[in-house]
Order: sequence, then structure tokens, then C-alpha cells
Amino acid sequence: MASSFEKFQRRRLISSYFSVILSIALVLFLLGVLGLLVLNSKKVADHFKEQIALTIYLKDEAKEVEIKQLEKSLTLAKYTKSTQFVSKEEAAEEHSKEIGENFMDFLGYNPLQNSIDVYLKADFVDATQVKDISDNISSKDFVEEVSYDQPLISLLNDNIKKISLWILIISGVFTFIAVLLINSSIRLSVYAKRFTIKTMQMV
Repeated sequence: MASSFEKFQRRRLISSYFSVILSIALVLFLLGVLGLLVLNSKKVADHFKEQIALTIYLKDEAKEVEIKQLEKSLTLAKYTKSTQFVSKEEAAEEHSKEIGENFMDFLGYNPLQNSIDVYLKADFVDATQVKDISDNISSKDFVEEVSYDQPLISLLNDNIKKISLWILIISGVFTFIAVLLINSSIRLSVYAKRFTIKTMQMV
């Protein structure tokens, strides 16, 4: 009877031991996946931020030399990822494609303006910094207006913060579970070898 009970206890310990090992492996795998997600989440967030553009609309009387100087200063600015000049003719052609007809045929002229699209580096895409950049550019005499999607910038930054917080919380929970499982594994191992340990202590 004693022998059968010991065998039953041993089988139960082995089963528990393997269950804990499997659980630890699964949790560590999930932690690895979360780690990769954390490392790549900034790259993904930066990619979306750098798709947002400031559009600088230029006055019709803006001189070509002024436009070239502005383009050059924007290209060299620390906040600029890239720039693209869009002539009023190109803008009219694109707008005609979008609405499916040539609006200049019934207007008789092109009401659109030359513009420069400025794509910012991700670190500069927040409401405060974008406003400062916009105000600085708008102060130039030959700039009619600087347009950008301020609500989208705020929404994007808020969502990135929320996602980052949830990733951090989930990572913390899985780390806590991993510590508990490793602790349980150590206890099981010690319990399984309790007789060997006791014998060594008595020697």
C-alpha cells in the first residue's frame, strides 16, 4: 500500500512538474512576443506620425526665389522628414481626378494655390510643437496659410499613449505570473527531493 501511494505521489508530482514547466514556457513565450511588440510599437507609431503633413499654401505673388529659399530652409530644419512642392496646376489636376470633372472649365480660372507639403519627424508630431512650427512658417509674408489636421495629431498621440500603457500593464501581469510559476516549480522540485535533502542533512 505504501509503495503504491508513493508511486501515486511521484506520478502526481511529475505531472505537476511538467504542467508548471509547460506553463512557464508558455508565459515566457508570451513575454517574448510582448517584448517584440514593445520594441516594434515605437516604429509603427513613428510610421503613422510621419504620414501627417503640414501644407503650406503660398500667396500668388510669392516670388520663385522666396519659394526656393523656404524649401531649402524646410529641408534643412531639424523637424523635417521630407518636403514636396505641389504647383497649383498639379493641385488642379489632382482635384479634377478626385471629383471626376475639370472644375476650371466652368470657373474659367484656377483658384488653387502653390503649396509645400512638409512631413515631420515623429518626435516633433505633437500638438504643441506642430503649432509652434506652423506659427513660425505662417509669419512669412508670402505664406497665405499653414494647414494641418490638429484633431488627428491629438487623437494619434492619445491612442499611442493608451496602447503603450496597456502593453506595459499586460507585460507586468505576465511577468508576475512567470515569477509565481517559477517559484512553484522550485517548490515542487524541493518537495520531490525532500528525502534526499533530509538524508544529506543527517550525514
